[in-house]
Amino acid sequence: MKNTTLLFLSVIFIISCNKNVEKKKTKPERLISYVDPFIGTGGHGHTYPGATVPFGMLQVSPVNGISSWDWCSGYHYSDSIAIGFSHLSLSGTGIGDLADVLFMPINKAVDLSKMPKSRDSLTYKSSYSHANEKASPGYYQVFLNDHNVNVELTTSLRTAFHKYTFKDGDKQSVIVDLGFGINWDKATNTSIKIEDDYTIIGHRFSTGWAKNQKVFFVAKFSKPITKNNLVSDEKNVEKIDEHTIKSAAQFFFNENEGSQLLVKVALSSVSVENAKENLDKEGFDFEAVKAQSESTWNQALSKIKVETPIDSLKTIFYTAMYHAQLAPVTFSDKNGQFRKENDSIVTAENYTAYSTLSLWDTFRAEHPLLTLLAPDKVADITNTMLAYYETKNILPVWTLYGNETNTMTGYHSIPVIVEAYLKGIKGFDAEKAYEAMKATMMQNERGLNHYKKYGYIPYNLLDESVTITLEYAYDDWCVAQMAKALGKEEDYKFFLNRSKAYQHLFDAETGFMRGKSEDGASWHEPFDAKYSNHREHTDYTEGNAWQHSWFVPHDVENIASLHGGNEIFTNRLEQLFTESSEITGDNTSADISGLIGQYAHGNEPSHHIAYMFNRANKPWRTQYWARHILDTQYNTTPNGLSGNEDCGQMSAWYALSSIGLYAMNPASTEYEIGSPIFEKTTMNVSKEKTFTIEAEHVSNKNIYIQSATLNKKVFNQTTISHKQILNGGTLHFVMGDTPNKNWGITKNIHQ
Repeated sequence: MKNTTLLFLSVIFIISCNKNVEKKKTKPERLISYVDPFIGTGGHGHTYPGATVPFGMLQVSPVNGISSWDWCSGYHYSDSIAIGFSHLSLSGTGIGDLADVLFMPINKAVDLSKMPKSRDSLTYKSSYSHANEKASPGYYQVFLNDHNVNVELTTSLRTAFHKYTFKDGDKQSVIVDLGFGINWDKATNTSIKIEDDYTIIGHRFSTGWAKNQKVFFVAKFSKPITKNNLVSDEKNVEKIDEHTIKSAAQFFFNENEGSQLLVKVALSSVSVENAKENLDKEGFDFEAVKAQSESTWNQALSKIKVETPIDSLKTIFYTAMYHAQLAPVTFSDKNGQFRKENDSIVTAENYTAYSTLSLWDTFRAEHPLLTLLAPDKVADITNTMLAYYETKNILPVWTLYGNETNTMTGYHSIPVIVEAYLKGIKGFDAEKAYEAMKATMMQNERGLNHYKKYGYIPYNLLDESVTITLEYAYDDWCVAQMAKALGKEEDYKFFLNRSKAYQHLFDAETGFMRGKSEDGASWHEPFDAKYSNHREHTDYTEGNAWQHSWFVPHDVENIASLHGGNEIFTNRLEQLFTESSEITGDNTSADISGLIGQYAHGNEPSHHIAYMFNRANKPWRTQYWARHILDTQYNTTPNGLSGNEDCGQMSAWYALSSIGLYAMNPASTEYEIGSPIFEKTTMNVSKEKTFTIEAEHVSNKNIYIQSATLNKKVFNQTTISHKQILNGGTLHFVMGDTPNKNWGITKNIHQ
């Protein structure tokens, strides 16, 4: 009997264990656990650690209060002082703006009437320690040492949630400062009004990088306001009037009603009424909002699943996937309305409008990645750019909070739109999009008048002439592809011919793209390929001739022939990576970072270069250098990015390259094949289909492709089309530690 009982219990135990194993197998992996939002907050990464959701309207994040280049996001990991928590943040840009609508919990009354010019004299600042600071997708927490307050932040799509936990018995107060700004930002008109015991409303108008930035807000507290102090332009007042430039307020709450105070905040570019409509109507269930935010992030990250025994690689990959889905940001309100820079209020009909379009950076890898991760948002982004086009009949360059900043060169909304259309993404008017692209490239602003007259931009007529010419040539090629797809043959021939503009600037003697005079013959002298002069009296944007001479992604075969053939071309590419890293000049660009020789991974113009070997019959060198960049330019520390994150581009490069793909020429709809670092990658390309990339024997030494099959058929080419990926299937690589110089040389036709 005893043995029978033991046998019965053993069977029950085994069945129970098996059920637990099954449960573990079916439980979805918590991918957000691999994300570290502090990566990129050090060095020149310029990221922020605060809370948001994918492409969220709000980015509620700590502000250090320093006005300096490495504090462009409002936060830098080297700092240990907080002045508050703002609701708009830029991820990894090179110019400081936003950090709007600042809230700061504090346990004492302070004098706000003396508006400080720096954080040193801010009466409500506090120190903090990284030991008491946490960040994960959709959540941020820090303990403020000087105020004994624990701060927790989370968000939904259009509402930020704050949870402040005070020390028992301490005074409970919140500062709202609309006057203080960082970097370029400067308040022009602000207002704070108490609407009822629980609610404040107001606005903050400012100028900076975005010249006409109008932010309206509403905030609701979980406790009634018991007392308040209002300040208008350094005066204590009963009511803030409509002419106030800098306003601030301190609100007090009953400390006997528990140690916690919760706040929810919503914004709008249109009006306070729209902000109220954007505000989540449910109560103050912070944990429920946090859980939903985490679930949303987990779903967004699960579009691509990677398998590797090396957790640090998962951390870098999923943090890259996280950063790549922070921007563009939702800009239209719940009712579809949003403000443009000319103060017109328009309504996004059947789409969501976006802002923070860092197109000079993001057309390269961020937008190609989004065609795989979020094609519905790609259509919305395109419709947004078409709405911005209607303001000046020119497509956007770099849009921040609905404002055209005209920052950087080229018109790279064009490749984004063409890529979307040629990849089959629906939901926008293709004819209208073509009209916008053609009109943009035929107008006369930003050097296009010179480009049209001379076929290139003479260096003596416009700074950064080489970079601008090369980028206009690529934009022209993109317009040509759209014209061809729409049956506009004459336009196709015109723009295709103009896309060869790069040929005017190639100097066969030196092998570089160089500034040429309007006489069509004289080069810009003296010439030093390593010379950099940041953004003025220079032929190159944020770089030098070494970094900018390779931007012909649409015609690599021809640029190789101009060099004298593949051998000379690839030898010069090799020299780029092995040349000394000296940058000459007295005003060198800080953006030249992440140097491997003269290759600068910390800035976008270099990002496609490693993949050019593929088109010159040396794919094993693409495999070598792509893997070298992956291994040396990214890590899991706050300094884990080699340059500005730039709204997802730096991370999107990693996300694509690490799985073995890169869109060297995004509008071609093809991906170059590099060197995958994961044993297996599974992409959910639709509800019904997955595309899998397997790398058999891959390791830190086995970086070279020995052979490949696509759906069990021999695959011997260095590109794969977007269509092939969407069809689903398995791309299987066998990896080894020595190059197979025969693989990828034969060009197969796509099926």
